[in-house]
Amino acid sequence: MPERPRKSVWRRTPPAPEPAPPHPSATAGPQPLETGEVASVVQAALYRDGVRVFTPTTLSETFRALREQPSGMAWIGLARPTEGELHSLAAEFDLHPLAVEDAKEAHQRPKLERYGDTLFVVLRAARYLDAQEEIDFGELHVFVGPDFVITVRHGAAPDLSAVRRRMEETPELLRLGPEAVLYAILDAVVDGYLPVVSGVQNDIDEIETEVFRGDPEVSRRIYELSREMVEFQRATRPLVGMLHGLMAGFSKYGTDDELQRYLRDVADHVTHTSERVDGYRQALTEILTVNATLVTQQQNAEMRALAEAGFEQNEEIKKISSWAAILFAPTLVGTIYGMNFTHMPELRWGLGYPFAIGLMGVVCVSLYLIFKRRDWL
Repeated sequence: MPERPRKSVWRRTPPAPEPAPPHPSATAGPQPLETGEVASVVQAALYRDGVRVFTPTTLSETFRALREQPSGMAWIGLARPTEGELHSLAAEFDLHPLAVEDAKEAHQRPKLERYGDTLFVVLRAARYLDAQEEIDFGELHVFVGPDFVITVRHGAAPDLSAVRRRMEETPELLRLGPEAVLYAILDAVVDGYLPVVSGVQNDIDEIETEVFRGDPEVSRRIYELSREMVEFQRATRPLVGMLHGLMAGFSKYGTDDELQRYLRDVADHVTHTSERVDGYRQALTEILTVNATLVTQQQNAEMRALAEAGFEQNEEIKKISSWAAILFAPTLVGTIYGMNFTHMPELRWGLGYPFAIGLMGVVCVSLYLIFKRRDWL
């Protein structure tokens, strides 16, 4: 990277003429809160010419070491830091209060903002959980100054220890300074999207099979994956504009040519990933429409089958009712003449029996013809 004057926060605070006492309380400048410091500081290191020269264990040691070696670069990694630690960093590195306020909590949108000589970058990392078949999102806040990089991680992703190892194994890249570290972090976040994309593609293939198999639980799975795609879009789409914004400042800030090529490569990967995520969301919308159509067709078929069954049952009931009415008529006549009362004129009538039989026949035939005409038989 071409030499250019840098405003270093360490040059604002000149080193003391004598070595500082080893006890943290005796060091100059703002001090971090001791409570929870070890748990929050994942790793801190001081680099010079791309090589690690000191590994402090606390923020106090980091501040003291950088004052003693103002030409170095600090890379401090924090995980869910306390408010006291963030205020200590803000005072020491002259961080903007608005950026510090954003870094306190997660749930920030991906963005890139410049405050003087300091860049504040918010990234949404993602990883695919095979066992749960879902996407786990993390959030990363990065402060990039003239000679320092501070990462504030909310969530399990990304694995910045791997980024640090990669950079330390390529000192020629780390020698390019904080911008190279920012590139490596961006590259790691974008590379972390690839397994997520593969996992989502596999989920969509499974969902398509379940849709045409008629799985009743597939609608819920489509909805849940669609919600994850919305979150994935919110993580990837702003990155495209952020990286183009970085590329637009290459000439102004004298970015190294090799680093420019690396950042363009990351921008290409982000664009490709964003396009695939957009395609997946559209595919899920279409699958949900197809599933709704198939469900409607299945419900219509079931309703038609029920209607046909009801119609057939109704026809059978009409036939049974018709025959029951036909058989009831002679039964009624026979019952009347079987009462055997003393004063029944037909009992001693010679034509009484033929008349009763004929009456039964006339009633049965009449009912049969009526029911037949009405298509009940």
